[in-house]
Amino acid sequence: MMDKWLGADAYEMYVGRWSRKAGRDFLGWLDMPDGLRWLDLGCGTGALTEQIVQGCAPASVTGVEPSQDFLALAGRRITDPRVRFVQGDGETIPLGDGAADCAVSGLVLNFIPDKDRALAELRRCTSPGGTVAAYVWDYAGHAQFMRRFWDAAVALDPGAQALDEGRRFPVCHPDALEALFRSAGLGEVTCAAIDIATPFADFDDYWTPFLSGVGPAPGYCAGLGEAQREALRARLEQGLPTDPDGRILLAARVWAVRGSS
Repeated sequence: MMDKWLGADAYEMYVGRWSRKAGRDFLGWLDMPDGLRWLDLGCGTGALTEQIVQGCAPASVTGVEPSQDFLALAGRRITDPRVRFVQGDGETIPLGDGAADCAVSGLVLNFIPDKDRALAELRRCTSPGGTVAAYVWDYAGHAQFMRRFWDAAVALDPGAQALDEGRRFPVCHPDALEALFRSAGLGEVTCAAIDIATPFADFDDYWTPFLSGVGPAPGYCAGLGEAQREALRARLEQGLPTDPDGRILLAARVWAVRGSS
C-alpha cells in the first residue's frame, strides 16, 4: 500500500494538531540542555520543529522532509533564522557527519522502508555522545482516534485488516523500538509511553479529516464507495463516546525511544 502524504493542510487537521501536543511532551521527556544543534527528520509541516524552537533554545534546527508541499507549509509557518528546511529522506540524510547534537524524528520512523539505514544515518549525523530519539503512535493500542476508525472499518470490511496500521507497523511497540535502536549501536536505550488528550469538538471534527485521503486511514476511507463510506460513518458516529455537549473525548499514546551516539 502506498500511503499518500500530499496535502499539508489536510495533514494538519488529521494528525498535525495532535503531533504538536505529543511533541511538546516528548521534548519534555528528553529534557535536553539549551544551545544544541538539532536535526528533525521527517519534519512534515514543522510540528516538532516549532516545539523545539519554542521550548529548547536551540542553536540551530535543520528539518529534513521528502514532501515539498509539507516543506513549503513549514517554511511559511516557521521563519526563525535558526531554522532551515531541506528536502531529503531518512535513508540519505543531507547533513554532514556529526552535524547535530540531538537528532529526533516524530511519527515517521514506521514509514521509512529501511529503518536500519535510517538509524545508521541518524547516528552518523549526530555528534559523539549526542542523542538520537523518536516517537511513534501506539497504533495497535491506545492511539484511540485511529484505533476506533480501524476497528469500525474491519468490522464492516474484513479486508481492511491488512491496511490497519496496528498490523502494518510492528515497530511501533516498545520492545521493537528498543531493539532497533540497540542494533544501530546506540547506547543507554530507553523507551517510555507518552499519553495526550485528543478531544474533538463534535463528530464532524472527528470525521472530516478522514475524507482527505492524506495518510493511511484517510486513504482507505477516501477509496470507499459512497454506500460503504456512509456505513462506516454511521458505525463510528454510533460508537464514539460523547459528553453532553457533543464533544468526543479520546486519548492517544505515543511510544518514545532514545539512545546515545
